[in-house]
Amino acid sequence: MRLLDRVAKILHDRRHPGYTRHSFLDMLNQRVFQIACGYEHADDVDTLRDDPVLKMAWERLPDGAALASQPTLSWLENAVTRSDLYRIAEVLAEAFIESYRTPPVGIVIDVDGTADVTHGHQQLALFNAFYDESCYLPIHIYEGKRGKLVTTVLQPGKRPSGAEIVTIFKRIVRTIRKAWPEVIEFCEAKNLKYALGLTPNSVLREKAASLTEEAELRFQRGCRPVRIFGEFSYRAKSWAEDSRVVVKAELNALGPNLRFVVTNLGCKSRCVAYEMIYSDRGRMEVLIKDHKTHLLSDQTSCHRFEANQFCLFLHSMAYILLHALRRRHLQGMTWARAQFDTIRVQVLKIGARVRHLRTRIKVHLSTSYPWQAEWTKTWASCRASS
Repeated sequence: MRLLDRVAKILHDRRHPGYTRHSFLDMLNQRVFQIACGYEHADDVDTLRDDPVLKMAWERLPDGAALASQPTLSWLENAVTRSDLYRIAEVLAEAFIESYRTPPVGIVIDVDGTADVTHGHQQLALFNAFYDESCYLPIHIYEGKRGKLVTTVLQPGKRPSGAEIVTIFKRIVRTIRKAWPEVIEFCEAKNLKYALGLTPNSVLREKAASLTEEAELRFQRGCRPVRIFGEFSYRAKSWAEDSRVVVKAELNALGPNLRFVVTNLGCKSRCVAYEMIYSDRGRMEVLIKDHKTHLLSDQTSCHRFEANQFCLFLHSMAYILLHALRRRHLQGMTWARAQFDTIRVQVLKIGARVRHLRTRIKVHLSTSYPWQAEWTKTWASCRASS
C-alpha cells in the first residue's frame, strides 16, 4: 500500500543531513511494525532494535546496524506539527478511498468515541464525570460494512459538540466528493440516510412513558424479558424541524433499558429500524476493540497534545496494516475472522531461528507449528502481491 512511504514524504525533516542516521521512513516502519506485533511503547525499542526479523522487515541484514533507539523515536513523536498531522489525516483518508478498486454502491460511516484514560499531565486531558477519570475522548471513524479505518481524531476529555463532529464530517465528505463525485451526486439526489443515538432527557422519557409502563406490565405478568418498540416525533431546540424517533423499551432481570434513535429512514418496522440498522453498530465496538485493546492505542503518554495525536495515527496505521493482512491474505483460513491479538500470536510472532549466511538468509520455522499449511499459503499470498 506504500502508506508509510507516503506519510514519510509529507513530514518535514528539519534535521541536518550530515548527522542523520535514520530516515523518517525507517523510523515509521520500525514504530508501526512494533505496534502491530504488540510492542506499543517507545521504550520497547531498546530491546527490539537488534531483533533480526524486524530488521529484515525493512530490508536490513540481521547482523547489520541497529535500528533507531528510544530517544530517537521519542524525538520523532514530538517533532510533528499541526500541519503535519493534518496532512497525515489526508493520507489516511486517501488510503481508505484507494482500498476500493471501483466506487462502492454505498458506504456506512460509523463514528464513535471511546475513553482514553490518562495518568500524567498530558495537554488537554480533562476530567470527565461520566467516566470519573481524567482522559482523552478520541473519535474513531470506520466504514461500518467492511471495518476499514477512515481516520482517528484525538479529542480533549470533554464530550465533543455537534459543531466539532460536523467539522470532521465536512473534511471527510469533501475528500470523498473529490474521489467519487458520481457517488455523492447519487446520495444527494436520494437524500443521505442516518440513524443516530439520542441521549435520554426528561422530554424523551415523558414521551416514552406509556411504552415504559406497558413493558413493566408485561414483565410483571410473565416475569420474562420484554422488549417493545414505539416511535414519536421530536424536535430539539437546535433542530430545524421535527424528526422521527424510534424508542426501545426493554425490561429484564437486570432492570429497565430505554434507548432512543433519531432517523430519517423510511423503514416502517420500528424493530427493523432499531435492531437491523442501528443495533448493527455493535460491530463498531469490535473495531474499536481491535484498535484500542489489541493495538493498545490508549497509550497516549506524551505531554504534548500533537505528539499524542501522532501516536494515535501510528496505531491507526498499524490497524490498517493488520486489517489489510486479514482481508487480503487470510480469507478462507482459520484467521479469516480472527481478532488482531489472535493474528499476532498465531501468525506474526511464531518461533524461528535466523541464520545469516554469506549469500543468503535462512529462517527456520518450528516443525511443530500447528498451522503450517495455512501459514505457507499466507506467505505465498503476501509474496505474490509484493
